[in-house]
Amino acid sequence: MKLERLISMIYMLLNNEVLSASALAEKYNVSQRTIYRDIEAICAAGIPVVSYQGVNGGYGIMEEYKMDKSLLGSYDVGSLITILHSMSTVFEDDRAMETINKLQTIQNHQTPSLSMDIGNRRAYNEILRVLRTAITDRRVVRFEYINAKNERAGRSVEPIRLMYKYNSWYLYGFCRGRKDYREFRISRMAELVSSTEYFADYHQESAPKEARRSWETRAEDMDEVVLHFSSDSLARAMDFFFDAEKTFHEDGSLTMGLKIYSSAKADWLISTILSFGEDADVVRPQELRTAVKAKIENMMKRYSEV
Repeated sequence: MKLERLISMIYMLLNNEVLSASALAEKYNVSQRTIYRDIEAICAAGIPVVSYQGVNGGYGIMEEYKMDKSLLGSYDVGSLITILHSMSTVFEDDRAMETINKLQTIQNHQTPSLSMDIGNRRAYNEILRVLRTAITDRRVVRFEYINAKNERAGRSVEPIRLMYKYNSWYLYGFCRGRKDYREFRISRMAELVSSTEYFADYHQESAPKEARRSWETRAEDMDEVVLHFSSDSLARAMDFFFDAEKTFHEDGSLTMGLKIYSSAKADWLISTILSFGEDADVVRPQELRTAVKAKIENMMKRYSEV
């Protein structure tokens, strides 16, 4: 088909200095007159094709239009394409796809060594798109938010950027209610609305760097936690506590050591331990064992009333 031939010809011209009309005609099994018409169509589309005269003449694309291959190695190009593919899936970004097409013109034909998928469920991706548009347009967003203390409150936020860290998406912005910069975990948002209210672009100068989590800055206050997992839960234990120190035992079980700030009050840790059922045991500290035991006793009371 003509369209497929034109697209292929554009990439051929991008990846070669000069190609003669006869060489192009032979490759696509058409006449040189057809090649001349195709070149005119490519020029009409806004791609600057240059005609070179002489024995070694032919057609090429203006150097200023090409990306310098020496700037990026094959590894760099492949990694960028992989990341952009994943981002374009989440945000349905046509500009990202245009960049991918340009990068592919300087990519060596190699099997990709990297694959990424940061997409989530459709409704989750829709929230990300709404937030990204609000950031670009500098619109105030409003939503219901559940904080770490399970408190629900309405928030009015001037969104600054989206961040992907700790295997989750976060919104970083200026909370008008708290009158300070905050991070909001996307999964804890509800009833998100991008308002018609705009805000001034003053955050670039005034916004502080994202504060590191408190448990990262006060190592002396952290508890040393030791957990023991049966051989039936090795994979899940590795998934949850990959950074922990690991000791494998002859019976197939695993002991893990990690440091947590206020472990006895870390609800997420207690919930995670309980999710392993009888396959997990808290070796120490005693405070954490007591907290887990109290949670189990409360659960037993609830079910004993049925």
